[in-house]
Amino acid sequence: MGLTVRNAEPGDVEALGDLLVEMDRFYGGTTDDSPAERREQIAEALFAPVPWAHALVAVDDGHVVGLATYSYHWPAVGLTRSIFLKELYVARRVWRRGVGRALMERLVALGSEQGCSRVEWMADVTNPGAQDFYRALGFTSDSSKLVYRIERP
Repeated sequence: MGLTVRNAEPGDVEALGDLLVEMDRFYGGTTDDSPAERREQIAEALFAPVPWAHALVAVDDGHVVGLATYSYHWPAVGLTRSIFLKELYVARRVWRRGVGRALMERLVALGSEQGCSRVEWMADVTNPGAQDFYRALGFTSDSSKLVYRIERP
């Protein structure tokens, strides 16, 4: 497998849209936006003059097969910054081929390169596969925080 992990580029928008639709379906969601709306939202989020988020993509044989979307948080410990991984998703057709591992390794390396004090993320309690994946990479969960959420404020 000729797998590479790199920063997302504007030419990846359509492939990112396809992966995000697959991810929504995996989690039981339905997509009611048009492909054009989806592409516009992705392009705005990642490539606007002040992007809302960042993304890494895993590319195999010229095809985007995985993504890791993240943002920087500040302040983290003291006045440092951290990376918050929002979504990690790998196309089902390439599960168990090291794509998720490669994305996580690059994200952790990016945190180190950027002087971040930590990289953080969440996994659904109803997704034991994700929990097993992170444990297999040597990561442990941190139960010191609770998640609060307001839907569509």
